[in-house]
Amino acid sequence: MTGFYYLIPVALGMGAVGLAVFLWSLRSGQYEDLDGAAERILLDEDDVPVTDKQSSAGQKDVH
Repeated sequence: MTGFYYLIPVALGMGAVGLAVFLWSLRSGQYEDLDGAAERILLDEDDVPVTDKQSSAGQKDVH
């Protein structure tokens, strides 16, 4: 039972620290652009789209 006298303030302190860090991250703008990182992963600007001329130039006509 005496352990609760130590554990309850420690748990409340850890919760307060976690809340303070979360509020700091909100104020610093960490959650402003949630879709940007997800779209940057999927979109690669270095890739060149393949056109019909490029894809058919390497193929031989076999009839």
